[in-house]
Amino acid sequence: MSRARGKPVPLHALAAGEPGVFFALLTQKAAHSTRDGKRFLTCHFQDAKRRVTCAVWSDSPLFAECEAEWVVGGYYKIQGGYFEHEKYGPQIDVLKIRQTRPEDADDGFREADLIERSRFDSAAMFADLRRLAEDAIADAPLRQLTLALLDAHRETLLVLPATVQRFYPFPGGWLEHVLNVARLCLDLAARYAASYPDLTPPLNVDVVVAGAILHDLGRAAELAPGPPGTPPEPTVAGRLFGHVLLGRDLVRDAARAVPDLHPDRLTLLEHLIASHLTLPEWGSPRLPAVPEVLILHHADDLDAKFEMYARCLARDPSPGPFTERDPNLGKPLWKGRAV
Repeated sequence: MSRARGKPVPLHALAAGEPGVFFALLTQKAAHSTRDGKRFLTCHFQDAKRRVTCAVWSDSPLFAECEAEWVVGGYYKIQGGYFEHEKYGPQIDVLKIRQTRPEDADDGFREADLIERSRFDSAAMFADLRRLAEDAIADAPLRQLTLALLDAHRETLLVLPATVQRFYPFPGGWLEHVLNVARLCLDLAARYAASYPDLTPPLNVDVVVAGAILHDLGRAAELAPGPPGTPPEPTVAGRLFGHVLLGRDLVRDAARAVPDLHPDRLTLLEHLIASHLTLPEWGSPRLPAVPEVLILHHADDLDAKFEMYARCLARDPSPGPFTERDPNLGKPLWKGRAV
């Protein structure tokens, strides 16, 4: 039965091919032109569990309104159809749209339902991450450097996503991801250090933990958080250099205030940040040259992918044993197993 003219339903509850009325937050709007000069606008709408794209072409009756009146950060009541594009992912075809009104609360509109955020309190996660650095980094100058960098960027890190779209793409996502990675790295580094006691030079557990905490610190310089519910915008430095090089710069600059830090520890830490992505096609400027990077890379990659799998499985509304094709994973997942 069509939901197109009925009571509003959550955007994330619509199945592919299904029309409906729903509330959504406009998070991005950008102007483009085809090679032939035809203009169009791409708009990104979301609720707390789904993000969709809408293309509004210059010959659409909605184009002038979209260009002049649709406001990023605004909340809208939309009538339209939801569908999945094989290349571009979740899409909506907007038929009618208006900004929300106070009386929409009677139909279930709540701003909080449209803003995705971490499951955990950001201030508590920051305190946990800081405590982990204090407890697990034995070298005092390295610990001092790590804590100083966390404290210097605290306000940004509290609201920063891990990435804009792929994994942990919500306020607090950076802290949730980095805290998970740091805990994994601490466990793995301790296990491998015990398994290879004769390794020369020995596995540096302190540097693994510091690298885990600081490996994505460059996001704080790469991205500028926007209004609540909207994704961060890349900074000029972010566009020019990316978070890996920016993170290494932040660490090197802060290390000047820690003269007792051993030069080799700083070099190791910088190398972990510069090479933790490992592959040039993933954005790594250098290939790993020390075993400590292996621990960081695989913990980082595992946590990112597990969050993407978990989010896909938790949010998919389609019937049947498989999810819809996830645009970030590039495939559907099996959700119908009995064990």
